[in-house]
Amino acid sequence: MVRLDHIPEDASPVSVSQAGLIRLNGPARAIALDVLRVKSLQTGAYVSHFRGRGMEFDESRPYQPGDDPRSIDWRVTARSTTAYTKLFREERERPVLVVVDLRANMHFATRGCFKSVNASRTAALLSWAAHHRGDRLGGLIFGDTTHRELKPRLGRRAALRYVHELAQHPDWTKRGAPKGSDPFAQAMSSLRRVARPGSLVVVISDFIGFSRAAQSYLSSVARHNEVLAVFLNDPLEKKLPPPGRYRIVSPDDELSIDTFAAAARRDYEHEFAERAQELEAFCHRYGVHLMPMSTDDDPVAMLQTALGRRTH
Repeated sequence: MVRLDHIPEDASPVSVSQAGLIRLNGPARAIALDVLRVKSLQTGAYVSHFRGRGMEFDESRPYQPGDDPRSIDWRVTARSTTAYTKLFREERERPVLVVVDLRANMHFATRGCFKSVNASRTAALLSWAAHHRGDRLGGLIFGDTTHRELKPRLGRRAALRYVHELAQHPDWTKRGAPKGSDPFAQAMSSLRRVARPGSLVVVISDFIGFSRAAQSYLSSVARHNEVLAVFLNDPLEKKLPPPGRYRIVSPDDELSIDTFAAAARRDYEHEFAERAQELEAFCHRYGVHLMPMSTDDDPVAMLQTALGRRTH
């Protein structure tokens, strides 16, 4: 667990504000989206490397000893009496797509803040980090009732637009998906349509209801893009508290849970472990980088650990 050292003590644990998300601009400067390594923070998960952003042709110059023969510019060489080699520069303005889940199941926590709050803070940090890196920012913000799609744009305005849409999204107050709908699959379908090959895609969710349809769409995205899955969870989802009776309260309802039965406790813990293992297996199969995050983790420190720190 990484404590929320970068979040003000008076920040709400159940909602976000546009002003609060804008204040994350400063901490985001320390997050290195240009460091091409993501280490999984989950025990037993793999360590993998980003394939790296694309390289863009810059110019040709005469071949020099030590140059890579594979970079010889054969067209220019054919028109000249001298061999020429291609020079490349790192492609700028890479599209970064940040996908945030605001469905009803994300508005929950027993420690720290709601999963939806930590997801939004993480998304805002990535948005500002993309701006500082000079990348084009876009993404999807979806809930049970409303789906917002933001096309990649460059500059501070793109980050401001993103955090505005995030803070003002209707699903902070609306609850419950229409019967028979699959908002997660619908969001992944939209993502497959808008993700341009070579993009960095970050999906921030608890991955509850990660249906076969949603998996199919996301695996298609992962074939041509770098994908990072930020897996949000609350400690209570992993393990029930000690045997006893507990009261859980929401704005609309109240219920009590009984955790005395040992068999029920084992089944509960097994169900979460199985869901987490299925997500890990999916990520390993399709080359998706996995980053677990708890409701009481500090997203700044977590992203620095996973992506690296900027040194300039």
